[in-house]
Amino acid sequence: MKRLCKWISDCMGALVLASALLALAFPEVLGHLKTSLINPLLGVIMFGMGLTLRPEDFRVVFSRPKDVIVGCLAQFTVMPLLAFALSHVFSLNEALTVGVVLVGCCPGGTASNVITYLARGDLALSVGMTATSTLLAPVLTPLLVWLLVGETVDVNVVGMLLSILWVVILPIALGLLVKRLWPRTTERATAYLPALSSVAICLIVMIVIAANAGKLLSGGWIIVLVVMLHNILGLAVGYLIGVLLKMTPAKRKAISVEVGMQNSGLASSLATLHFAAYPMATIPGAVFSVWHNISGAIVARLYSRK
Repeated sequence: MKRLCKWISDCMGALVLASALLALAFPEVLGHLKTSLINPLLGVIMFGMGLTLRPEDFRVVFSRPKDVIVGCLAQFTVMPLLAFALSHVFSLNEALTVGVVLVGCCPGGTASNVITYLARGDLALSVGMTATSTLLAPVLTPLLVWLLVGETVDVNVVGMLLSILWVVILPIALGLLVKRLWPRTTERATAYLPALSSVAICLIVMIVIAANAGKLLSGGWIIVLVVMLHNILGLAVGYLIGVLLKMTPAKRKAISVEVGMQNSGLASSLATLHFAAYPMATIPGAVFSVWHNISGAIVARLYSRK
């Protein structure tokens, strides 16, 4: 079982891509998966994140506050502004603009820690940034979405805040509590968590892609291009910030990956819950989930050589 789980986590990028292609090829079959499953699946991922967090992961916030502050500022400025700019450059419709902005305003994704490790970056900083940006997300994500698209789309800031608390913060808190109460059992389960999260991400991607397969096939190349540029520019600007601030190469890699890789599952979840009038708003998050796992593997290979 451990070998199977390791294989699943090692091949996560390929499996997510395969899930998206299957959903495009057989939308009628996979369309039976309900969008209401997205939130529980995201909760499973966040619960797993809580099980793997340690007190040491938060100590970096206090021992190296400057690095974490720089990283989080970059996270919540670079990606939202890039999302807004790309949406206007490519003249995306309201639904896709909302979806791209949601991706940009979300915190860093848990996969970023794995990519940072493979890239030989500063793993402690990466984990600290992920934890910090996730805790800040209930306030910053709804606020940023409202600032960027609130003039054209009705944004329920309080509702989004409560949703993030419910599907992100609460599962993480439960994971931390379970780890505190049953540390040995949790330790044994840790080996299986990356595979469980990978399967949950694959299912989220399949649900969203299958529900919008027709629209994605008819004009999806634009959103795929925008998502790719969003991710690549985020990675590049994150690294450039590290260079400009004369950070060590390991810190540059960590900030680059943290800025470029988003919790795109949360973006799809928020789009499903709060922008039901714009079904296409869920697509950028799903496409981002596919692409950033591919780009992450490439970046890890390139960075590890430096």
